Amino acid sequence: MTDTPLLALSGLTKAYPGVVANDGVSLRIAPGEVHALLGENGAGKSTLVKMIYGLVKPDSGKMEMNGSAYTPQEPRDARAAGVGMVFQHFSLFDALSVAENIALGMEHAPKLRRLSHQIREVSEAYGLPLSPDRIVGDLSAGERQRVEIIRCLLQDPKLLIMDEPTSVLTPQEVEILFKTLRKLSAEGTAILYISHKLEEIRNLCDSATILRLGRVVGHCTPAHTTAREMAEMMVGSTLKTPTRAGKTPGKVVLDIQRLSAKSPSAFGMPLREITVQVRAGEVLGIGGVAGNGQDELLAALSGEAPCAAGMIVFDGQDVGPLGPTARRRLGILTAPEERLGHAAVPDMTLVENAMLTGAAREKLERRGMLDWQAAKRFAENIVAKFDVRTPGAANVARSLSGGNLQKFVIGREVLQRPRVLVVNQPTWGVDASAAAAIRQALLDLAENGAAVIVVSQDLDELMEISDLFAALNEGRLSVPRPAQGLTVEEIGLMMGGAHGMEVAHV
Repeated sequence: MTDTPLLALSGLTKAYPGVVANDGVSLRIAPGEVHALLGENGAGKSTLVKMIYGLVKPDSGKMEMNGSAYTPQEPRDARAAGVGMVFQHFSLFDALSVAENIALGMEHAPKLRRLSHQIREVSEAYGLPLSPDRIVGDLSAGERQRVEIIRCLLQDPKLLIMDEPTSVLTPQEVEILFKTLRKLSAEGTAILYISHKLEEIRNLCDSATILRLGRVVGHCTPAHTTAREMAEMMVGSTLKTPTRAGKTPGKVVLDIQRLSAKSPSAFGMPLREITVQVRAGEVLGIGGVAGNGQDELLAALSGEAPCAAGMIVFDGQDVGPLGPTARRRLGILTAPEERLGHAAVPDMTLVENAMLTGAAREKLERRGMLDWQAAKRFAENIVAKFDVRTPGAANVARSLSGGNLQKFVIGREVLQRPRVLVVNQPTWGVDASAAAAIRQALLDLAENGAAVIVVSQDLDELMEISDLFAALNEGRLSVPRPAQGLTVEEIGLMMGGAHGMEVAHV
């Protein structure tokens, strides 16, 4: 690395109605530097990288690239200047091939035959093997990420921005990604890396800038700073570690027997004879690479995809044929992975979104009439108890940052006192402080007698809160094992299907 910055930001400010997203942010990134951008949800990270990538224009301040003024009006300008970005949510077409998807993201794409040759060359050179002819809908989450990275690498970036790049990867895939990023760094490519996984930051990044409420509040060298110290710099206070009482689980509350179901999507994963029991006061953690049946499992348990009689029994009652509302009345609640569009309606207010799932259990309707004052109190209670950063419950869901909307979605379900709660990716994209609060809420729920199923790609999370761990692979569930004592290597292999993916019986 050199002393001359590749990218220099000085006093960048961006305000929206009711909130200053970035307030005088200054930052320097040198060629070949791996620089972490840390902060709580709503700290201003997304707005900052959107300004660098040309998606948002700053209100004031300046940016320089290699000492010259840098003012991208759109992402095309950023890419032309050598800035590439791999977003947290992939922008790929399932029905198209790898080469076709990459071509769509290039300004002047060569003919497919030539492009396919380039894809093979680059993917092999950087340890990211990928066939250009494969259909994207058939790829794993890790392979889809490779498509996005290779699309950037083909444009020879000088700065690569990565937003939560390991959230859907196995430990083995994370190591492959890190080898690639280190190779890029050694060749002089700067990397701006956003992640809430602080041990990854310590392992990979040369330096870090910490944002809080839109302002830079500190810098550190991750290798010389503990994950806890970084987390406390982010939140500005002492971080609370989730605790559990270690109560003995009670009776079986949810009994799943030979659950099989087709996927509603042509590129989905059918469930294959899943059999498992979950007891009152127990947390079952389910790990697995995205696309191995997580969404289908949640749909089957929520009632969105009713199944045959006898496959799902709740407290002695067959609930397989019941829909979501009937199951909610009984106490089976779920929180899906896709928060904006599935867990919450983007253009509805938080009050309206609270009404959508809370009407039955919170008695927000009487004789066909909706009680909006009660719904408002319920929404405000969620905002207060789960520290949802928003001007008010009358704001629409899409106005919240991803992490704050996640806190609202989880809080909405937890506060309805479920007897069974199934959550998919409960802390995805959520900062350390909020993640700790959500995990504690799930542990408290189990402590009060609920059966909790947590589906997550965050292995640290699963090991922290789970009593039992099972892996979902190609629609099959492994035999649950006590979480205590499992190694990350064992779990990674289970997630990849290497450790006897027989049907689970507990």
